[in-house]
Amino acid sequence: MTYTAPNVFTTRPTLQGTFGMTASTHWLATACAQAVLERDGNAFDAAVAGAFVLHVVEPHLNGPGGDMTGVFVTASEPDTPRVLMGQGPAPQAATIDHYRSEGLDLVPGSGALAAAVPGAIDAWLLLLRDYGTWELPEVLAFALGYAREGHPILGRVVATIGSVAALFTEHWPTSAAQWMPNGHLPHAGDLVTNKAWASSLERLLAASADSAVVTREGRIDAARWEWREGFVARAIVRFGRSAHRHSSGTDHAGVMTLVDLAGFEASIEEATSVEFRGHTIAKTGAWGQGPALLQTLMILDGFDDERLDPSTALGAHTILEAQKLAIADREAYYGDASVPLDYLLSADYAATRRALITDQASQEFRPGIVPDHAPYYPVLRTEYSTAALSEQGAGASVGVGEPTVAAPTRAAAEPEVLSTGEMRGDTCHIDVVDRWGNMVAATPSGGWLQSSPTIPELGFCLGSRLQMTWLEPGAPSALTGGKRPRTTLTPTLVLKDGQAVTALGSPGGDQQDQWQLLYLLRTIVGGYTPQQAIDAPAFHSTAFPGSFWPRTWEPGGAVVEDRLGEAVIEQLEQRGHRVTRAGGWALGRISAVTRDPQTGLLQSAANPRGAQGYAAGR
Repeated sequence: MTYTAPNVFTTRPTLQGTFGMTASTHWLATACAQAVLERDGNAFDAAVAGAFVLHVVEPHLNGPGGDMTGVFVTASEPDTPRVLMGQGPAPQAATIDHYRSEGLDLVPGSGALAAAVPGAIDAWLLLLRDYGTWELPEVLAFALGYAREGHPILGRVVATIGSVAALFTEHWPTSAAQWMPNGHLPHAGDLVTNKAWASSLERLLAASADSAVVTREGRIDAARWEWREGFVARAIVRFGRSAHRHSSGTDHAGVMTLVDLAGFEASIEEATSVEFRGHTIAKTGAWGQGPALLQTLMILDGFDDERLDPSTALGAHTILEAQKLAIADREAYYGDASVPLDYLLSADYAATRRALITDQASQEFRPGIVPDHAPYYPVLRTEYSTAALSEQGAGASVGVGEPTVAAPTRAAAEPEVLSTGEMRGDTCHIDVVDRWGNMVAATPSGGWLQSSPTIPELGFCLGSRLQMTWLEPGAPSALTGGKRPRTTLTPTLVLKDGQAVTALGSPGGDQQDQWQLLYLLRTIVGGYTPQQAIDAPAFHSTAFPGSFWPRTWEPGGAVVEDRLGEAVIEQLEQRGHRVTRAGGWALGRISAVTRDPQTGLLQSAANPRGAQGYAAGR
């Protein structure tokens, strides 16, 4: 170890205890999940309860019509990380030819044509059925109460609604009815309800209460069936048949069918992992971006510790360059397809990539060469959002994209919609560990209130994950009916000596793994505590095509928090990085829980940026 955590003030302590720990992006979700632990629920009961609360209290960041991925271990098999796959596929009729015939060259960032089959609810119910212990009514009681009786709305939610008010009023009246009752914006702190979603939850519970179903598992499956084939599926398809405004500035109808909705079931998959400095890092497969973090770690593993310190110019430069190489491979090879992960994660391949890193910032898009696999080179757009949208009008695309990070030309402590309509902000995350050793990290997202019109009888809208696909035949992430879009959702599990020791994750689209990488380096190599690592200055690269519409890139681009220090920032600029200063506390949304298998000590920590994420435990 050649660098250590600086002796600086942290915003809050790393919580410690032995009973149970929770951390999430909203204090109400954290409190509800912790309440489940206090009533002898396990980590999976708690995570599901907290996740349904996140749908209600962070509707600008996720919703029931969205998707999620999780990674977890059970107390009975602490050495076996698993992936909870809640990423729905493209509808069968979502074809490149159809979208091209609609006059589109990119999948829109909002509207029903951007929607994959909703996957989050089925995934959470699968986790509860197979690994939880509670009955469904007890788990959903928290979210149902907030939806029916109200919760204090965040200022950020109000700001998001305000930014899309014209879109709602002019084009999405059902969204205006839910979020702007009587034509007025709510005020921060107002008690806001979603009675339609509350009624939907009650109907799901009624389906699970059928007296003919005699097992807990059967009752949960009854709710899953009602979601996939019952009143929810019928309402989604019926509503989607009407044309409405998309981020393209044009009107289109959706293509989702009852067969699409009935055909998707969430699943449990094996995790993909690599070894780094005596730790096993577990992620999703290459249908998500998770293995790009693993590739980055493999590249960095060949450097001395001093080059892995994110707080120095040398370390930041090395990390940024490694990230560019790994994410270029993500674009070239990843998707719901045959991906040569064994080769991409091999030590020999990492060595060839590592050799490309010099003392100057690369300005190129450089995927590697993999035997028998031709790399895909996406169109590298730098001005699409300005040139295309100026012809459509500033309000044409409001509500697009995943809420991720600060605008590239300003600091952003609050989410915002730029004049071009490009949304910036956050998504959601939750981590839980219980006293038995069950541990889960999960990142729910999509279906935010600005992604498509609200389905009035359901109280939620569909997501926009298909914008991550390309309308280019031959791309590994090309739009294909029945195939999953390559998601950015990418929680992380860390194991040491065959035991899970950390569950973590972050909102942030393309930045999720970049920010988590800094946490891993600072805790594993630098010896930081969890809260120190979360509070420390963050940065990320923008030198690759974005996963979200309008999919532009910035050659050599790097966004940094000012707290990284003027001397470090100047040295990065001298090395050729095109640096954007994002403000002091603008980047990074990590939360984490940890467990020491030898002592049973549990810890939790949460992001202070935005004063919204909280940890709890004892």
